[in-house]
Amino acid sequence: MKKKMKSIAAFLLLPAMLVSLMSGCGPRITVMEDGTPGTPGTGGGQQADTAGGQEAAAAGSLAFANGTVLRMATGYNSVKTGLSFDAETAGEGITLADGKSYNAGELRPAWVEVQNTLGITFEDKYQGNSANKEFDYWKERLNEVDMVSGTALKLTEAGEAGTVVNIAEYLNMMPNFKAYLDANPIVRLSITGNTDTGAIYFSPYFDGVDDIERMPLMRVDWVEKLLNGEGAFTASASNTLGVVAYEPYMPTSGKVDVEVVTADGSGTETVTKNYDNVGNIIANMNAVTGAIDGVTAVNMLREYIDNAYFGYYGTNRADLFVGQNAAWDADELVALLRCVIANPQTLNGTDSVQGLFSREDDNNQRRVDMFRFAGTLFGVRGLESRQDYLYVGADGAMHDARMEEDTYQAMERMNAMAREGLISKAFMDMSSESSATYLENDLGFMHYDYNQTQTIYNETKLQEGEKYMAAMVPVARWYDGTNEDGVYMRFTESWRSVKTDGWGISKAGVGDNQDKLYAALALIDFAYSDKGRILMSYGPDAFIKTNADGSYVTFNFNGQQMPVVSDAAIAELWDKASGNYTNYARFYLGATLSFIKSQSFEYQCTHAVGQEGAGHISNAIAQGTIKHPALAVADNAWYTIVPSVLPTTSVENSTISGYTELTNRFNQQKDGENMLVNIITSGYTDPAIQNAQSAVETVSGAWSGKQYLAIKQDAWNRALAYYDTLS
Repeated sequence: MKKKMKSIAAFLLLPAMLVSLMSGCGPRITVMEDGTPGTPGTGGGQQADTAGGQEAAAAGSLAFANGTVLRMATGYNSVKTGLSFDAETAGEGITLADGKSYNAGELRPAWVEVQNTLGITFEDKYQGNSANKEFDYWKERLNEVDMVSGTALKLTEAGEAGTVVNIAEYLNMMPNFKAYLDANPIVRLSITGNTDTGAIYFSPYFDGVDDIERMPLMRVDWVEKLLNGEGAFTASASNTLGVVAYEPYMPTSGKVDVEVVTADGSGTETVTKNYDNVGNIIANMNAVTGAIDGVTAVNMLREYIDNAYFGYYGTNRADLFVGQNAAWDADELVALLRCVIANPQTLNGTDSVQGLFSREDDNNQRRVDMFRFAGTLFGVRGLESRQDYLYVGADGAMHDARMEEDTYQAMERMNAMAREGLISKAFMDMSSESSATYLENDLGFMHYDYNQTQTIYNETKLQEGEKYMAAMVPVARWYDGTNEDGVYMRFTESWRSVKTDGWGISKAGVGDNQDKLYAALALIDFAYSDKGRILMSYGPDAFIKTNADGSYVTFNFNGQQMPVVSDAAIAELWDKASGNYTNYARFYLGATLSFIKSQSFEYQCTHAVGQEGAGHISNAIAQGTIKHPALAVADNAWYTIVPSVLPTTSVENSTISGYTELTNRFNQQKDGENMLVNIITSGYTDPAIQNAQSAVETVSGAWSGKQYLAIKQDAWNRALAYYDTLS
């Protein structure tokens, strides 16, 4: 019998948590369901030695001595995002919105609160590295730390080698964490390191969960200047379009129906792209003899919108791209980009403007957002995968985007856009200029990124009347298995799930010291309690608005009542972090370093323009006009999100580590290099790769892609078999 899809609810929708009974003999700490401390020394749960995890679990108790020291080699990715204040952030002493002063080397507020609540003493050993490098630093000296940051892969490998604690042995002693995993079996699947034993070697990190992550962002006021209004577009000056390289992706004849949210957001309706009536805008532009100036390009696009959609958008043609009822596709975007770069005089009063750009030009971790966007534009799965370039096909099998021709054809289309000058100079030539000043200097039109951090520029960089906002996900042809010719719909693969970093417990560190072991387990469990999940997102109560009786002032967020940030904290966020919630939480509060991050705090810090655009997208998702992967084993396997970690064995991991060409050529790390990015900027420059077909052949064969995929497929099969036991 086919199992029903098991969806993952965001942590806001968790059932009420069980009471944590942490008690025992001696001066012990008891932490209640909401995370508040009970009376030390109460209760009398049995104890067991460190090796007796199962017996202790049966006893159902976690107890440790008050003041137990945990040596923490944990943080996010730099000295500015650890448990303790760094010298740069603290300076000669810093006073925060809680009225307290902090110095370099002292715990940040969230960790002071954890320490006081749980009765743990934290000793900060963090070296300020990424999870990958931090674990490498400690892996030969794990006896010196009790908890350590690491990638899920490295922590799992270490666990299988016997150097990291198997948390699963103690789940019955961790009621909050266990309740979350019981309610969300696919999360447990994502963190299971061994499907034979059900071992879990790290506590997962969710930077938000079950929600869209990246989205297109556009200068709305520019789109409106070019497309809205009665009559023809006119301008005193414009540029001439150069080389024509991009060819139509969408049909050139026939009709395509698209379901959209209505303009007022109250429901859905179907709009039709009628190519028989007006043709394809790219084909029309490409057919023009001679160069096209900016004015002509805009009027061609205006006429196309009027006729392809039978006047649906009226004189507010910009809504095709930036409205709640947007229905744009890749071809229409390319036509718009042509209009943008050909009309800088109208848009910014200069002779030059840039189309698509990335946030940081010399950071490969940001440059890869360009090929991620290509996947959204041209209907290619695996380019925003939670793990490498993998996705589950409609056939239920694991696929790798690096070994599919559609991937390279999408990069070829992006390269054609680049040759037309539609992608920024900063992206194409990292030494020519920087995109860092694009928005404030009216030089850049669009990029693909996180909404909250980028729409802050409406407050800090843009002038009155200028508007940088999230735009709707584009329409593309997706092959989800429901139609052999594909389905024209809006789909995003950029979906929040378990991240690939976490915190593990060092076996050599805790040794035979049960207090250390239980304190580390209690810390993880606390993060899933009501109090813990608020603290790990908002910081201590002093940063939250309260009523006269001390209770939280709350607001409705995704159907739940969540705390309101205090006025002092909001003011401080803008003063110290320029409105960037993530930086404020990590640099100053010590929150969102790991575990579960609620988007409710971030939402309150999002600029009104950011809330508007994200609201359009959220409404479209809620009404089903934007589809996305399910954090579940879905009935249609194509919609199943790939687990962030698959249960590969140490032998398999060792084998994969030998596939250096496959890893290095498709690197997504900051200092790495990525072949897909290179194809966008320069085309095929590797002698072994001349086109999409030869790329697939080379990756599959010479670069061991076929062997890599076979290993991942075996691991997926084991994961599915284990999943069937989690009912």
